Amino acid sequence: MTDSKPSKSERKRTQALLQDLGEQLIGLQDDMLDGLSLDERLRTAIREARRMTSNEARRRQKQFIGKLMRDVDAEPINALFAKRKADDRRQKRVFANAERWRDRLLKEGREASQAFEAETDHADPELANLLDELDRCHSDRLESTLRRKLFRRIHETLAAGVTDG
Repeated sequence: MTDSKPSKSERKRTQALLQDLGEQLIGLQDDMLDGLSLDERLRTAIREARRMTSNEARRRQKQFIGKLMRDVDAEPINALFAKRKADDRRQKRVFANAERWRDRLLKEGREASQAFEAETDHADPELANLLDELDRCHSDRLESTLRRKLFRRIHETLAAGVTDG
């Protein structure tokens, strides 16, 4: 005869996961928290936990939030955190890709500029202008400014979804 009731260990693991999820909710901004369909008691408990400064009081409040989480459908909350994590990873990839392109453009110049345009299917005359200005630049301060502008331009192009490199 198999017991359909979860074991005590399984219930503890589930409760720990719910409490961890509740702790993550404490760190969410209010607008994101309001976007979730949460019980008002849970929403209030989360806001109270944010104001607490005593470690012990905060620990007890997190346990209380974990208890309230038992009655919540955790799937939409998990989906929200998974989406945020994926967005964060994408932003990091775009940033790293922009750094690589900046370095390559500074090193190779026009050839890299053409390769960048070919990869992104986006002709950007401003990029060529920045590279020309960098070639003519004699001031370290101006060079630093132009490098930042070049990076921003590359990052904007990549972040706009022209390429997901």
